Amino acid sequence: MPVDRVLLAEPRGFCAGVEKAIKALAWMVRVFEPPVYCYHEIVHNRHVVDGFRAQGVVFVDDVADVPEGAPLMLSAHGSAPEVVAAARAGGRVVVDAVCPLVTKVHHELKVRATKGYTVLYVGHQGHEEAVGTMAVAPGAVRLLERVEDVDALDDVPSGPDAPGVALLAQTTLSHDEWAGIVDRARARFPELWMPNRSDLCFATTNRQAALKALAGQADAVVVIGSENSSNTVALEHVARTFGCPRVVRVNDASELPDDLTGTVGVTAGASAPEALVEAVVARLAPTGGTFEAAVTVEEEYFPPPPELRELLRGLEAALGLLDAVPTGATDGAAGTPALADDRSSAAADVLARLADLPAATSA
Repeated sequence: MPVDRVLLAEPRGFCAGVEKAIKALAWMVRVFEPPVYCYHEIVHNRHVVDGFRAQGVVFVDDVADVPEGAPLMLSAHGSAPEVVAAARAGGRVVVDAVCPLVTKVHHELKVRATKGYTVLYVGHQGHEEAVGTMAVAPGAVRLLERVEDVDALDDVPSGPDAPGVALLAQTTLSHDEWAGIVDRARARFPELWMPNRSDLCFATTNRQAALKALAGQADAVVVIGSENSSNTVALEHVARTFGCPRVVRVNDASELPDDLTGTVGVTAGASAPEALVEAVVARLAPTGGTFEAAVTVEEEYFPPPPELRELLRGLEAALGLLDAVPTGATDGAAGTPALADDRSSAAADVLARLADLPAATSA
């Protein structure tokens, strides 16, 4: 199925939060005998999740299903406070891989609710991030999914003596999903409070900007990612909105249609491994070459979760268990020799090494 050429969006694929979460769960797999448990999918990508399942990770939707004393990771999407408390009960070893940008929204919601604000939260009903965030202050928050939801609000106190109204957002929304609701909320609540720095994830915004830059030049756009990935679905919407006549979402190269022609744009959601991108481009086999359409360079880095750093420090001190990194290696950000190369290591490489291991068997 050779096409004329491929335009690769840059940036694409893994964001800093996904990098952090995948590398953290990979350490858990290495340190503990299977099974290792994870609350919800670590990230929303079928291939990543299946790869960890093969190494003995059990994904659960209720921490009550995790035996006492078992190792447990909480996913990158963030968890409700009561879930975190239940996870830490029962002597479990718990590592919270929540993205720092989600933690920021949790903090904003807690602070505003404490001050008596009604918090309008723009997000998707049932999405793990939205569920976990709204659980921080359920009595104070109202979910908005579309502009019309702003007009339907009939229980929000208003007037000079009202405590106030705040607007927060699920980090993985597209800017277009967010913008219309912001405009309507500001019109209805003139004193609306919003954080100085947008809640929308910089990586999500960057991937959408890169796609916007190439969408009008492409005869078709291929978006790589899973259907339950909010930022992947947002990329589909962006491609259609910005002039691409055909948009196809695929989990991998095997799902590519056979009739793509001309110039094809390719991007990937923030949970999609680069290996999937490479396979898609190989199958497209562009006769005129592959070109990167870059809008920015991402250099953000999120260090490993503090519980993981503490865990590895203890293991190294007590057992000398992890001998893959030289004993004298140091790294101030990672805080432990075993994690000295974390900043320079890529989650894609970690996944490739895991794939080379034999499938795990539970004791």
